[in-house]
Amino acid sequence: METILVLDFGGQYNQLIARRVRECNVYCEVKPYTISLAEIKALAPKGIIFTGGPNSVYEDDSPRYEAGIFELGIPILGICYGSQLMAYSLGGEVSTAPVSEYGHTQMTVTKADPLFTEVATETIVWMSHTDYIAKVPAGFAVTAETATCPVAAMSYEEKGFYATQFHPEVMHTTEGMKMLSNFVYRICGCAGDWKMSSFVERTIKELQEKIGTGKVLCALSGGVDSSVAAVLLSKAIGKQLTCVFVDHGLLRKNEGDEVEEVFGKNGHYELNFIRVNVRDRYYAKLKGVTEPEEKRKIIGEEFIRVFEEEAKKIGAVDFLVQGTIYPDVIESGLGKSAVIKSHHNVGGLPKVVEFKEIIEPLRMLFKDEVRKAGLELGIPEHLVFRQPFPGPGLGIRIIGEVTEEKVHIVQEADAIYREEIAKAGIDTELGQYFAALTNMRSVGVMGDFRTYDYAIALRAVNTSDFMTADAAKLPWEVLHKVTNRIVNEVKGVNRVLYDCTGKPPGTIEFE
Repeated sequence: METILVLDFGGQYNQLIARRVRECNVYCEVKPYTISLAEIKALAPKGIIFTGGPNSVYEDDSPRYEAGIFELGIPILGICYGSQLMAYSLGGEVSTAPVSEYGHTQMTVTKADPLFTEVATETIVWMSHTDYIAKVPAGFAVTAETATCPVAAMSYEEKGFYATQFHPEVMHTTEGMKMLSNFVYRICGCAGDWKMSSFVERTIKELQEKIGTGKVLCALSGGVDSSVAAVLLSKAIGKQLTCVFVDHGLLRKNEGDEVEEVFGKNGHYELNFIRVNVRDRYYAKLKGVTEPEEKRKIIGEEFIRVFEEEAKKIGAVDFLVQGTIYPDVIESGLGKSAVIKSHHNVGGLPKVVEFKEIIEPLRMLFKDEVRKAGLELGIPEHLVFRQPFPGPGLGIRIIGEVTEEKVHIVQEADAIYREEIAKAGIDTELGQYFAALTNMRSVGVMGDFRTYDYAIALRAVNTSDFMTADAAKLPWEVLHKVTNRIVNEVKGVNRVLYDCTGKPPGTIEFE
């Protein structure tokens, strides 16, 4: 199988690079930069990509790779820190830039080379650096520049070495996919015959080998990620799998019954299904708690404790499976990324978990890739394209303290919002949309009476990878109808707001 290998030097976008390569129908995986030269040779990649990273390559403790990697005869693309590493390792000079660059930057291609085939001479790229290549190594030619960066790109065509100071993997680089495609096809010579079905087949085989005859518990929420993880396990080990659905009382309207209908005894999947109703237990734990991270961690710990209790009832369970996906990992700050928020199934896990191992088969995939995997597994489209729902549920769509009354309010408002979005025929156009309950109360008037009630915030975003997102420009007539229905039908609400914030600076969820 053709493989492009991504060596991770601590960049936040390492898996995004891999995902972009997979979009070119070429298999790609990320390995730590500490992987040995022998292991790289054994993998026999068609190409290697060095990621970005937070370090300065000239510092003594910065991550580096042995020079022998440049003698393998394998094309290499260095991105940001990776470009500086390439320059530094091969005799060039890297130093602190006189002017740092961050964000959208106009770049000029100054010399044609395979990486920039069919790329415009003037193009927009995404920069994020404080160091720069002050002098290129022998044999290299400068191929692009910006107003403040003299080496925005360089190449040594005969050796197959290419470097970009900018990030071609992010959507903000307007022709980035064209550049990565050029690297994969023109420079590395890949055929592009890999498909998501290959991931599914490989993952099922790996799960069978890892689990053997062991017993497995799967954390099933009924959302896209956990549903795909559950069906993957069902295909791999059948009745060795028990799916535990924790109904914590923080679900969308009627969702508990819907999940049981799909995966319960009358469902279509070979697995054992248990529904655990622990609403009162969660409400008691969350009473008086207002800080978002504390709420997430409480919900996450209770989540695991419920699983441990169910495991003891079943007896001798070896593995816990969760539907963690890559944006969850990044936002939880694992590795070298900053903590944005703890996901209950990643950074929110307690330190002691009574299972041999936690298995996360979707950990390196993005949401749209998970959906492709779901279709490959034969999961119905209405489940695969269901609205994403966070593990902590409505607990993080309620600003401040979580109470049963507030849960009911946001459930009803959210159901109205989703219903009207679907009626308008725009549900499939949006990446995610939902209603949240703010902690703001304001004066209103209904009939001849004064009210002092809550404000509902509506959220809708367009995104493909959930790493970045733009606020959706919903039709005013839809917002108007949703607002009228919520204010008239949901007791305790007298005002509706629309969130126009993108990600960044906001996150998709409210807490």
